[in-house]
Amino acid sequence: MKKISFLVFAGCSILLSTCTKDIAGPDACFQEEILPVFVSNCAMSGCHNSTSKKEGYDFSNYEGIMKGINPKHPLTSEIYTTIKGKNPSMPPKPYGKLSSTHVNLIKLWINKGARNTSNCKSCDTINFGYSARIKPINETWCTGCHNAGNSSGGIDLSTYKGTIAAVAGNKLIGSIKHSTGFAAMPQGGPQLSLCEIAAIQKWINAGTPNN
Repeated sequence: MKKISFLVFAGCSILLSTCTKDIAGPDACFQEEILPVFVSNCAMSGCHNSTSKKEGYDFSNYEGIMKGINPKHPLTSEIYTTIKGKNPSMPPKPYGKLSSTHVNLIKLWINKGARNTSNCKSCDTINFGYSARIKPINETWCTGCHNAGNSSGGIDLSTYKGTIAAVAGNKLIGSIKHSTGFAAMPQGGPQLSLCEIAAIQKWINAGTPNN
């Protein structure tokens, strides 16, 4: 009887040892959620873009980002250890630190294996309100460069007022659509998804409501 109990216990121990907290639960989509954070906050001119490659890092693509990532081990991933905490070393001043939401999202992505995933989430074709849809797009893709403390090109997309100013003259929509005559944005990164562009266009067509 003792022998059987021991075998059952041993079997359970082996089974539990193969399980991790990352097998189930939420995931983070690299192309739509992780890459934009790096493009907006790290891959600027003179920093970690494909031209500058400061300290040997290019954060404008998956391969470059993975040079500082140890999949499933955020605490031994150089990128994560430099962005976490109350006083992270990256992004450097005068750039603001990443939001806790973005830091936690990057940690989740690393825990899940740091895969190059895309099209993980369904496209929201109905909601295009400023607070729920447009502002989050700005925060993900744009405000690393275009904020109150660092308004690159004189554009601040961290507020409703600043976003409205960027809408004038089709500047915002022309840039994110990469239209001729406009600076393609995000700079040094991939174009926003068609779903995100459509949401911004719908918001503009509706009169840019502050809702």
